[in-house]
Amino acid sequence: MDAFINSTIKDGIGTITFFHPQSNSMPGTQLRNLAAEIEKLGKDTHVKVIVLKSEGEKAFCAGASFDELISIKDKETGLVFFSGFASVINAMRKAPKFVIARVQGKAVGGGVGIAASADYTFALDSAAIKLSELAVGIGPFVVGPAVERKVGTSAFCQLTINATEWQTAQWAREKGLYAEVFNTADEMDKSIDTLAKRLASSSPEAMAMLKKVMWEGTENWDTLLIERAGMSGTLVLSDFTINAINKFKAKA
Repeated sequence: MDAFINSTIKDGIGTITFFHPQSNSMPGTQLRNLAAEIEKLGKDTHVKVIVLKSEGEKAFCAGASFDELISIKDKETGLVFFSGFASVINAMRKAPKFVIARVQGKAVGGGVGIAASADYTFALDSAAIKLSELAVGIGPFVVGPAVERKVGTSAFCQLTINATEWQTAQWAREKGLYAEVFNTADEMDKSIDTLAKRLASSSPEAMAMLKKVMWEGTENWDTLLIERAGMSGTLVLSDFTINAINKFKAKA
């Protein structure tokens, strides 16, 4: 299948599904389309709660597209690319509706950032996480604030520094990234459906106010995450990063 972003609305539940054939990695176009879809459902009065998920069974999201990273040749292009992750995180943050994430597989880098930006995240016990950015000479600058907000500074530093090691779904649950972890997709989907239906019948005004309260202190993220995108956009041009990405691509 080709990459896609689509959404459906049923009984007040807006479901957004994304897919990319390379382990649900994220090129710039995909990021911009995902942010736009989240913003659209956030404004739709027929939607009371948003469910965000990816297609497939193995990977929830492999983060930034290596093909696109390796094609970046100047700081401006780098800024634009990494701003895509900033746009997705800020769209989830500012949507006046709760966002539920369904993490059915491994999450890397930007994928961890998306899982962290949801208001309530369900996961399978196979959904290990890794912030691998330092291993390719960058750093989780854009997703960092969202991840640190959920797991705390100590756990964020552990993920960032030990960039080549996976942390289990149970670890992510203990640190607060995942709210619930399940053994099977059927069990997870039943719980997601139950919570989504309950929220769809709750007060939209109360949920919007709660969402605003829960995200207090992040009002500067519109500028902060773009500044962080510039940091990543500069580092991606280094010889270290180019060589590291090429090595990763060769192993794939």
